[in-house]
Order: sequence, then structure tokens, then C-alpha cells
Amino acid sequence: MSDFVRLQLTKDEALVLFEWLAQRDEERARENTESDAPLDAEELVLTKIHGVLEKSLVEPFDPNYGALLAAARRRVQEST
Repeated sequence: MSDFVRLQLTKDEALVLFEWLAQRDEERARENTESDAPLDAEELVLTKIHGVLEKSLVEPFDPNYGALLAAARRRVQEST
């Protein structure tokens, strides 16, 4: 049995998740500007997932990122 779990997301789901994680990171950074407290386990896992998505996606670096994200959000909502 493997110690790894493979998650499979559509490109749209990955983009939406990436943005949500980026916003969480920004909020956490603003809240903890004076704190050196270590991250809890959940935050460490979310940070790792964010990093994996950042390495996998090219859309966040596209000049039309806002429109790409809006379209991805719409498609994710329509697919449920």
C-alpha cells in the first residue's frame, strides 16, 4: 500500500482551488505579520497543495488571468 494519495482535478477546478489558496495565504500573511508561530498541520498541507498547483498551472501568469479565472469559476459552478 502506498503512502501517497493521488487527487485528480479538472483544469478549471485546479485554477479555482489555486486562487482560493492564494487568497488564504494572503489573508494569513496579513494576520500574522508579527507572529513567528509555526503553521498548524492543516496550513502546511494547504501550502503544499498551493505550491504543487503553482508549479502545474500557467494561467496565473497570463495577463488575462482574471477572465480565465472567472470563466473557470462559471464552468465549475455549471458542472455541478
